[in-house]
Amino acid sequence: MKFDDSLWKAILEDLFADFLRFFFNNADAVFDMKKGFEYLDKEMAQIAVEANPESPKYVDKLVKAYTREGNEQWVLVHVEVQGYTDPHFEERMFTYYYRIFDRYRQRITAIVLLTDRDRKFHPTAYHSEFLGTKIQYQFNTYKILNQSEEVLQKSRNPFAFVILTALLALQRSRLTDKALLDLKLALARHLLERNFSKPAIRGIFYFIRYYVAFANPENDSKFDSKIDSFTPKIRHMGIVETIKERETQKILERGIEKGKI
Repeated sequence: MKFDDSLWKAILEDLFADFLRFFFNNADAVFDMKKGFEYLDKEMAQIAVEANPESPKYVDKLVKAYTREGNEQWVLVHVEVQGYTDPHFEERMFTYYYRIFDRYRQRITAIVLLTDRDRKFHPTAYHSEFLGTKIQYQFNTYKILNQSEEVLQKSRNPFAFVILTALLALQRSRLTDKALLDLKLALARHLLERNFSKPAIRGIFYFIRYYVAFANPENDSKFDSKIDSFTPKIRHMGIVETIKERETQKILERGIEKGKI
């Protein structure tokens, strides 16, 4: 798995309640957030392999979320992060849908985050029709390239900062390291000014730091130094500890993948 993929998986788990609120205005009326979520990563990985053993790995998240309807009713929230154009994307989404439904027999909502640079690529549904038999599978999509920074900056939802970071990544090829440093610092400063929870700030900060990389890695140290000078508040949020912890985990994962551990 690419490091960017692991960053998306981590931030989705860090902010999943806010993620639901970001895309559904009535999320708190639909979902029982207090019951938490169950991340079915192993199950989703198996479904993906069954659907297409030769396909590359994607950032697929399958999450069990409880509703407020009472009893033990729940929905499966299928999240895709699609970073490039794929002519077979709609069919793959439909394949995932019927395999997930066949396995769990539960209601499903699918959300696709499109992180690619192609404005023309915006899949929304799978269609198939033959001799009076018709299928149409429609899913939720969100094209990051088309979003407004101004609107996102006014949002009170922490997940807006994840989208702002992804927007910055789409601009990366046109930016010098100096310009990128200034923009990342401005985004981090704006984040620290918000009254978000400490865990949310830690997760988003980590995403900002690593998702948009500098050409010269030495600028990471400059970024950390500048952030540390912003305010004493940051020292009490465990951000540095979170970075060290996740860096250690990343090294361990890479060692396991290469068979060194």
